[in-house]
Amino acid sequence: MKSPDRICMLALQRNLKELNDAAREKELVVQKARDKLSTCQLQIKMLAKQLERVDTEIEKEEEAGNVAALSRLRAMRRRLCTELENEKDFEFQIFLTLKENMLQMWQMETEQGKYEIFHEQLKKYEEELEMQYQERAKVRIWKEKIAALQAEENQRSREKKEEEAQKEYEEKHKKMLEDAERNHKKAVCFLRKSMARIHEKNAKEEVKTQEHMEGRIQAVLSLKTSIASNREKLRTLQVWNKAMAFEAKKQEMKMREAILAKGGNVAKEIFLHKRLLEHEKEKQAHRERQKSRKIEIVSQILRENASIRKRKKSQSCTKAIKGGGKLEDSLLWRMKTWQYIEKTCKRSAGARAQPRCSPSACSSAGETTASVGEISGAIAHDVLCESGEDKEERDKTLVEPEFPGLWSQECDLNKISKEEMDPKQLATRVEKKEILEKKMEEFQSGIFHKQIVSGRECNRRTFYSKPSCIHFKDFDVGQIYKKKIVLINASYGVNFFRLVGISEWLKDFISIHFDPPGKMSSGMSCEIVVTFKPMINETLEGEVMFMAQTGSFSVPLKCTAKRCILALDKELIDFGSHVVGETISRTINLTNSGALGTRFKVQTSAGDSSKCRATTKSSPGRMVIRHFSDCVPEKNVSNSLVTPVVEKKDQICADHSEEMPCSAAREEQQRAEMSLSSSSTERLGQDVLSSRAALDTDNAHNLVELSAEETPVEIMLGKVTEGEIGPFSSVKLQILFVPAIPGDVRAEFVIVFDNPDCKPLCFSAIGVSIDVPVWVPNPNIDLKICMYDRLYQDCIVVRSRAKATLRLKFEIRKELSKHMELLPKTGYIQAQSSFSVQLKFLPRHSLPEDAGSYFNEETRILEVPVTILVGEKAKKVNFTVHAIVTTSDLEISPARINFGYCTIYEAVQANVKLTNKSILPQEFGFVGLPEFVEIQPNDGLGILLPLESLTLDIIFKANKAKEYSFELTCKSEINRQFKLSCRAVGVHPPLELSHSLVQFAATALNSVSTATLYVMNSHVSVNPVTHPVPRIGKGEVVPVGPTSFEFRVPEACPVTITPSVGTVLPGKKSLIEVSFRPTLPDQQIREEAVRRLCRAAAAGAEIQKRKKDEKKEGKKSSISMSRQQSSRQLVRDGGNKYLTSLNSSEQPRSEELKPDSDAYMAAQAFLMRNFRGSFEKYIIPCFVASGRIDERKGSENLSCSPYNTLYLELHCPAVAPAVVVASDNGKNTVNFGDVAVGHRMMKRITIQNISLEKLELKFSVLNPNGPFLLVRPVEMLEPGESKPLGISFCPNEDKWFFEMLDVRTAKTSLTLSIAGCGVMPSIVCSVEEILNMGYVISREKVTSTFKMQNTSTLTLPYSMQLDSLSSTRDKDQQRIPSFIMSSLQRTELVGTQNYNGLSVFSIFPTEGEIVAGKSQDFTVTFSPDHESLYYSDCLKVVLFGKEIAHVIRLKGAAREHPMFVEGGVPLDVPIESLAVTSPPSSQEALNGELQEPAKSILLVLEYIEGESSPVPARAELKVGSIQTAQFASKKSVEFTLESPPLLQQKGFTIEAAKGTLERGQVKCIGVSWVPPADFRPDDPLLVTALLTLKGDIKETYQILFMGKVVSAYAPTK
Repeated sequence: MKSPDRICMLALQRNLKELNDAAREKELVVQKARDKLSTCQLQIKMLAKQLERVDTEIEKEEEAGNVAALSRLRAMRRRLCTELENEKDFEFQIFLTLKENMLQMWQMETEQGKYEIFHEQLKKYEEELEMQYQERAKVRIWKEKIAALQAEENQRSREKKEEEAQKEYEEKHKKMLEDAERNHKKAVCFLRKSMARIHEKNAKEEVKTQEHMEGRIQAVLSLKTSIASNREKLRTLQVWNKAMAFEAKKQEMKMREAILAKGGNVAKEIFLHKRLLEHEKEKQAHRERQKSRKIEIVSQILRENASIRKRKKSQSCTKAIKGGGKLEDSLLWRMKTWQYIEKTCKRSAGARAQPRCSPSACSSAGETTASVGEISGAIAHDVLCESGEDKEERDKTLVEPEFPGLWSQECDLNKISKEEMDPKQLATRVEKKEILEKKMEEFQSGIFHKQIVSGRECNRRTFYSKPSCIHFKDFDVGQIYKKKIVLINASYGVNFFRLVGISEWLKDFISIHFDPPGKMSSGMSCEIVVTFKPMINETLEGEVMFMAQTGSFSVPLKCTAKRCILALDKELIDFGSHVVGETISRTINLTNSGALGTRFKVQTSAGDSSKCRATTKSSPGRMVIRHFSDCVPEKNVSNSLVTPVVEKKDQICADHSEEMPCSAAREEQQRAEMSLSSSSTERLGQDVLSSRAALDTDNAHNLVELSAEETPVEIMLGKVTEGEIGPFSSVKLQILFVPAIPGDVRAEFVIVFDNPDCKPLCFSAIGVSIDVPVWVPNPNIDLKICMYDRLYQDCIVVRSRAKATLRLKFEIRKELSKHMELLPKTGYIQAQSSFSVQLKFLPRHSLPEDAGSYFNEETRILEVPVTILVGEKAKKVNFTVHAIVTTSDLEISPARINFGYCTIYEAVQANVKLTNKSILPQEFGFVGLPEFVEIQPNDGLGILLPLESLTLDIIFKANKAKEYSFELTCKSEINRQFKLSCRAVGVHPPLELSHSLVQFAATALNSVSTATLYVMNSHVSVNPVTHPVPRIGKGEVVPVGPTSFEFRVPEACPVTITPSVGTVLPGKKSLIEVSFRPTLPDQQIREEAVRRLCRAAAAGAEIQKRKKDEKKEGKKSSISMSRQQSSRQLVRDGGNKYLTSLNSSEQPRSEELKPDSDAYMAAQAFLMRNFRGSFEKYIIPCFVASGRIDERKGSENLSCSPYNTLYLELHCPAVAPAVVVASDNGKNTVNFGDVAVGHRMMKRITIQNISLEKLELKFSVLNPNGPFLLVRPVEMLEPGESKPLGISFCPNEDKWFFEMLDVRTAKTSLTLSIAGCGVMPSIVCSVEEILNMGYVISREKVTSTFKMQNTSTLTLPYSMQLDSLSSTRDKDQQRIPSFIMSSLQRTELVGTQNYNGLSVFSIFPTEGEIVAGKSQDFTVTFSPDHESLYYSDCLKVVLFGKEIAHVIRLKGAAREHPMFVEGGVPLDVPIESLAVTSPPSSQEALNGELQEPAKSILLVLEYIEGESSPVPARAELKVGSIQTAQFASKKSVEFTLESPPLLQQKGFTIEAAKGTLERGQVKCIGVSWVPPADFRPDDPLLVTALLTLKGDIKETYQILFMGKVVSAYAPTK
């Protein structure tokens, strides 16, 4: 069975199955309806019986007079009546549905009856298909048997291989076992030896652990004995302390009694006495700390002196070792260097020892230096012994390369140092210096060659250094450092250089390792290693000098020693205002950003006159001043208000210092005293701490005069006053402020350093002390940021230092009484306690007007002073309430949104800006949203920062067609509501899309991605209760019917929608195919093509100029170099001018390029290879209109509403193809052109992998029955690889062939369009099948012309053949006559012929050729020789003498008289009798004497019964007059159709029964029939009438009118 038959069979089978399934479903529906009807009828019967029973019971109860039962029964009766009525209604509805379903089922049965013949055909098709399947199964079984035999043979061979492999494995396994046994024996021996060693090691460790444990046990025992002894000491100390405390109490009691006896202030005197005792203790502790500090200073000085001596001796040792036997020669050259080193070493040693020991020292200083000498002498031996180790450490290289592997060649530093010390090399320096001077003179005189390349002179630096400066940072004396530099040739040509030398003052410290690289091309580089061996701790600067072919150049060199870079983060510490008795701490940071550390010491500034203070409200001339000595101060001691933790730490340090051995402590103490007595810069002063008396609350307003010694220190240093600051580190210094006396306090501090290069740093501290019996710990009450109409509360704590109860009264400014309140307004605070006040702040919107100057409207800051009145004396204590008052409003802009018209299949988005007017962040949320509204982002919830604006997307999606008017509520976190009013109109379009969003996969350029969707028409009912009806808002409902759609795709959109226009019937859907084919923009391709053409033209012009230059240079070879350079410059300038003129005059325009040109295709291929991908979104509108689209007028006759428009969103990502066509300028089309049928043509195309991955190619399957064939497929493509593909074309039909070949990869695909045309001779004739020559007077001629056009691409030879002149016509006439056969079996086209033997029809020309695309006119002549209505013939157009290209049936009729009647059913046969009858004479015809019998014409009128609007049956008769030159006497023809009354009675109506015809005119007689009331359908009606024609003769026709009634549901044949 062929594939078309199989497709037809499958389609037929599917249609029949659908019809049968529909019939079964309908039967099932009918059966269900019947069951429902029967159950409903049973329910009605049951309800009727119950109603009868209730009626009988009601009668009984009425007789009995039971009112309660009657009411119950009547209610039951009413309920049964309503149920019975409902059931009857339901029964009626079921009956109607059953009737409709029965009618539909009967219609389906009639449809099934029509398709019985198709059932039989389907059975035959299935039998044939089964036979084919059986034959295929036999073939498949035969193939499977062959495959099974091959598999058995493969299995046998595989088993043999496995057996051989098993044997080999067993042999190998045996060998492995033997080897393992031998190795095991060896391993056992080694294991025994190793185990013995481990046992020995473990035994030794056990002995060690036992000894260690014994030592620990002894230590524990000794600790136990010491604890026992210490307990006794502690007991004695406790007893002694108790006794001392008891004696102190006794003395205190005696002192109290003595003071009371004198009448003094007991508390004051006792407090002063305690403070004096504490001060004495602290002075003693301070002296002890000073002693320990002196010892540390002396030990540090000794260590530094020893290190200096050690360094000197190590340097002298290294000189002696390196010099060796050649010391005398080297001293001649390097004497100045050694003298310089010794001077610098002495200077550095003296500088370091200077701050430790003064030159004007007494005899004790001499003893100190002697002791230092003894220690240094004892260390000298150690220094000499350690010189070898120091030498090894110095020789180590500390500098490493930045990237590992860069320094491939190691430098032998010892070797370099020896070469430096070699006197021969020192002698050659003079010669090199002289050579350098000569070179410099040559350079100054202009002997160096100027580098000129391509006519350009190199004026810039020829060699660049990387890095540009050789910098050795933070070096240590005695270490070795290396740096590698790279010199790059930055000139225009080949260059070379050599090392000249370095600066004179760097030659003793810098050595350079340089291997001359020779000639270096432009851009090449070489490496140079610079070694730095520092011997002095000073910063050095110089340069490394080189000489190149083009001149000298140098690289700067810099060596930076370690140094201290010290700085403070601030110079002023402001403590602010604080109440007497508090302790405030601040810190200041000392930062060292250098690589050298130092010691620091913080002290008060010498001669500080600014550290003075004045008491507030003092009497005239009363000032308390504190003077300080010019010496270095001691560490400040905190008073009793400082925390005891500091005291405990000082005590621990003092105890620890006391535990030192006595002898060592005494020696260190003597040394410290001697050094400190000799130093004039470290004179110690005695600081007297003041004692502070307690002020009585009654005398608090009087000031107390204090002497200079009694003034307390209020700004003091913390724990850290001196120490060591390391490199790249920082130290925090603590400054304490303990206000004791009211007034302003200022203190100046200075930080001094041991390093003489570091300058002292100064900073100052200021503070203000306030003395009030009542104070507020927090004088600034900050309520932060407050909102209007919100209550804010805070608790204010008031403290009292008085010893009596005080009355407090709180006052707020009158202007703010509406907004602020303090509760309670009056209160009493107990002695030395606290009191809490509640502050309530409720800002109103009138706050800016009420507050006045207390409120700043620009900054929104409120500052309210609050006064506390203390006691009867009304002493005021002020504190301030700060607040920033802001609004809590949220602004929604715009306040109203009109979404307009929105369909139920899409969402409309509107943007709203929500602004926070407050300076506080506010949470917000849209609550109570309707189901058709969505707010994004975050579902309408979020936080707004101060004064922030947020754009929200209000998404509205209508769920039904109506008018929407609603409000959206936005709530803030304080429950404020803000409204947003919205309006919209919901639209229900008549059509809907199955998908409104299509996301294509990533598609390569010129490839196609396809997606399918449906346009559905679900509008089948106008009832809005049962179905949602399409409408616009509350407008009219769209009528049910066909609905049309049209997709409007934008012009530049690479998307195709098929079909874009269509009509969908109710309840149906239409399949839509959306294709995405990304391409490059045409304008971009044209611009790239123009650029490529310009570059090609410029390159060609430059090549031509070069050729001309070469010819000129060949002729002028004797010209000097300068002349050559000038000529090149002129040629270059001329070439540039030529290129500019070419670009300006001959630059092609992008509009002139054709898409099939080579430049266009090359530019397209280039852009495709460099394409980086793109992503585009398109929204395609689909317009909807009710009605059916007219094919001729299109959609012009339909009116569509813009509100019913549907939108389709497309996401289209485009990527570069992985495989492209490399041949034919990248064309993806393979066009074979015109190929003769049966011939084969081969073409090759080259594909290339332009991706970075290896690609596995797969190809789509071409049509196996088609003409195209893939000959050489490619499986793999490496990156950048190109391979050819072979495609052949062999057409077997005369048509245009086109197929798509997809070259698929893992991610993208390349689509090749393969096209070819199979050329067969084809023509187009202006006459399709029948050429009717019309009516002609016999023995006259009439001609007709038609045109034949060659539509093929070949020249066609043709011949015109008539069947009447065919050579096989005699054989065809031996068959059964055609009039005996039925009309369906008649195939003969040759009709009546002339009696004279000539052909009735003739044609000219009969043979020739038609050129491709041209046409040929043919003339057909009709010349009958007698009257007949059945002249016919068959004309065949034969091409190439074989193929019949076209068949035309020629028809004509001849009459003796110039009139004819046409129409009706013919009652005679189309074949004439063989007997020839002589025609009547013309005279008889003119006289009308000859009376011919009337001809009969049958008119059948079929009336269709069963239609909704009955239409009368109609038929026509045509009466015509022939155009001829004969019969000049009678030019017109008259006709009359008699209409007897019987025709009207039988329902016939005749139109235009009479008339006159001119020559060549034709008129129609219309007949209509409506069956009368007494008509019987089974008996057709037959009525006759006469039609009379009067021309040259009179003719009569008998017209038979036959009326039939046909059912509208009868199948048509």
